[in-house]
Amino acid sequence: MVTPMRLHLPGLIRDRMPSGNVRWLVRVKGQASRRITLPCGPGEDSFQEAYAAARAGQQPKPRVTRLQFARTGTVEWLVLSYVDHMERLAASGQMSPLTVKQRRYFVDPLINHVSTSPNSAGRRYAELPMAIPQAELARFLDTMAATPGNAKNMLKFLRAMFAWAQSRGHLQINPAAGLTVAYRNAGGATPWSVADLEAYRKCHPRGTMAHLTLSLFLFTACRIGDAIRLGRQHETRIEGAPWLKWQPAKRGSAFVEMPILPPLLAAIRAQTVIGPTYILSGHGVPFRSPEGLRNRFKDWCTDAGLGHLSSHGIRKAAGELLSLHGATQYEIMAIHGHNNVASSAVYTKGADRRRLAASGASKLAGLDW
Repeated sequence: MVTPMRLHLPGLIRDRMPSGNVRWLVRVKGQASRRITLPCGPGEDSFQEAYAAARAGQQPKPRVTRLQFARTGTVEWLVLSYVDHMERLAASGQMSPLTVKQRRYFVDPLINHVSTSPNSAGRRYAELPMAIPQAELARFLDTMAATPGNAKNMLKFLRAMFAWAQSRGHLQINPAAGLTVAYRNAGGATPWSVADLEAYRKCHPRGTMAHLTLSLFLFTACRIGDAIRLGRQHETRIEGAPWLKWQPAKRGSAFVEMPILPPLLAAIRAQTVIGPTYILSGHGVPFRSPEGLRNRFKDWCTDAGLGHLSSHGIRKAAGELLSLHGATQYEIMAIHGHNNVASSAVYTKGADRRRLAASGASKLAGLDW
């Protein structure tokens, strides 16, 4: 069965085959019955060129990939083979495209890294055998100590890649299986202060899309990937009060149900342009990707003199404000969609210490000094 997928490209068709794999077809302009199969899909480097050729009735050039030029058995071959595997999984709906995109980010830093081992010093990983010694991987991760978040994500990538290689018989062992990353995180995104929120609201009053976006982040603590999806279809009423219900896109997140607080409800109802999602672009349509909204929100922050802040910092601020106002870890877990206490403990730790300090200091209040 052929089902169209809207990508704002005339004649583009997404076809899911009986095998579960997906292929992309293009109707030739002026010849609706003629269709040409593309050698690649949206998001790949040669897609636009292939689409334009097919639309004009020309057979696109066969796709030439980096994998075809990689020497079998090298680190480059392993990395690109694993990425190719992930892309095929994503095309068949068995892996999140966001996961593939995140892991693809680590391809070039890994294969272009220069070895420091005595036997291979000065050589790029790309040309070295794929059986990288564990000690070499540990030294490679040490080069990312200044960015602990990246180091931890790189380690996840390495573990998954080598596990895949081991299961396919390419390697006997997983050299990344026993590695750990203990680098201390510097704190991540900067939480918004009350003064920051006021400065933003002064620049972007109620009724603007900028104001609604901030309100949605603050009063739902949603991630940006969910913010571009939330809309009136997620609204419901419980005992007469308006609530929001949604399943966060991040894998492993719990289903979220929460009341729509009056400030958020006022921001929603103040909008004069209504669309399938709460947040709309300047053209009155939903944002196509989290990156699109992230860039637009950055512009709104810059306009308010807050260019150093981000949307994720609002999520952190919401968690800390909830904790400061007495919310328990489990209440924060329910709002943030966390499935484990450790995630919400980040927000409650500081507030709990402040409450304990205030309680402890009160014991000295009556001291005759």
